[in-house]
Amino acid sequence: MGLFFHLFYPYGIILQAIAIIHFIRRRPETYWLWIVLIGGPLGALVYIVAEVLPDLGLLQGVFQGFPRRSRIHELEAIVLDNPSPGNFEELGALHLEEKNYARARECFDRSIAARRDHPDPFYRRAMAEMGLGDFAAATGDLEAVMGVDPKYDHLQARGLLAQCYAMTGRPAEAESFFCEVLALRNESETQYNFAALLVSEGRPGEAVEWLERILRKKATLPRYLKRRERPWFRKAAALEKKIREMEKGRVAKAAS
Repeated sequence: MGLFFHLFYPYGIILQAIAIIHFIRRRPETYWLWIVLIGGPLGALVYIVAEVLPDLGLLQGVFQGFPRRSRIHELEAIVLDNPSPGNFEELGALHLEEKNYARARECFDRSIAARRDHPDPFYRRAMAEMGLGDFAAATGDLEAVMGVDPKYDHLQARGLLAQCYAMTGRPAEAESFFCEVLALRNESETQYNFAALLVSEGRPGEAVEWLERILRKKATLPRYLKRRERPWFRKAAALEKKIREMEKGRVAKAAS
């Protein structure tokens, strides 16, 4: 065994460091941490093969970021000479992908000011506004989109508008839209947002039911989809735990 670890040194330490960093960021099943810690370099190697390598597919957006940023620099120069709506719309879409929400919003403002005949710039500006936390402005843009096409982006616009209503004090309208979308689609993001609305409306039992729908996907989704859903699994589990703790506190307070 000593010879085995000697052969791995110092690469075994590097493998374990890679495995632990990935575990902290991606939060797979807890037993993997014990495999890495107890199994040493071999356990780390097994973890990397089973969990890290399949996750490389999720880095596609990272690698696409280099040509995307290059195109952004190119378009920033182009719009100085040719400030056409199409150029600003493309530039806004690229900034939106980079999560540069303020600049994306500015670009869509310029595009919409020159051309208002298509819902897509309004839709993308709404996403930028939501990224900035300006849900009131996003509401207006999404309502404009819905006025043109109520099923825009396969009902995703409707789901975003439901979230905007929830964040701007219009719970009845939000619930109506959430229910319409969830009757046809089962995205974890929409389910989670609806659960959060139910909590704010004092309906924790119903919220838990929707959170459990998210968590039950762990048993049925293919592995590659589970990886994409992990952030929502964590959020759902955290909110469910918070609800149960609130309920315990309420019961204890009533008993005293």
